[in-house]
Amino acid sequence: MTSVQSVSLSRDCNAVQIPAGNTVILPAGTEVDITQTLGGSYTVHALGGLFRIGPADADALGLTAEVKPAIPATEGDLVNEAMVWETLRSCYDPEIPVNIVDLGLVYDMGIEDLPTGNKKVFVKMTLTAPGCGMGATIAGDAQQKILMLPGVEDASVEIVWDPPWHQSMITAEGRRRLGIE
Repeated sequence: MTSVQSVSLSRDCNAVQIPAGNTVILPAGTEVDITQTLGGSYTVHALGGLFRIGPADADALGLTAEVKPAIPATEGDLVNEAMVWETLRSCYDPEIPVNIVDLGLVYDMGIEDLPTGNKKVFVKMTLTAPGCGMGATIAGDAQQKILMLPGVEDASVEIVWDPPWHQSMITAEGRRRLGIE
């Protein structure tokens, strides 16, 4: 979404305060400006601050959530690296309209076979700033989306700080979207 849409919440709504990461309840009737609708979550400006609203509360905004895997699976396909990377591209920092892969936040990804025949996916990622309280929210979003992939039984998304993130890690596509090159 590139334009701002103003709505009044139709019911009490769970939200995460940005950038602190505190969970709050925005009461029914609160006027919000929807500033970003990427990756299935919603960034809103309300009460003088920014908040992230998850797909489970899209109806409070008058929207319909799209809760589906980022990659459609065909019968019998098990997860592969390309599917995981594409899924990670559906995860966004709620303040930046670029996915976590193109922001250069994902440092490592691996897939391990499990005795059950299913897979475990490991991801190591960082944040744009060590003090960002949204880390658990972003990592949780990535983990939940990975768990929706075919054959994934377990997923681990770890926040790491080495090497420290820098703007030079943003991909060419990310730079284009941000208008910095």
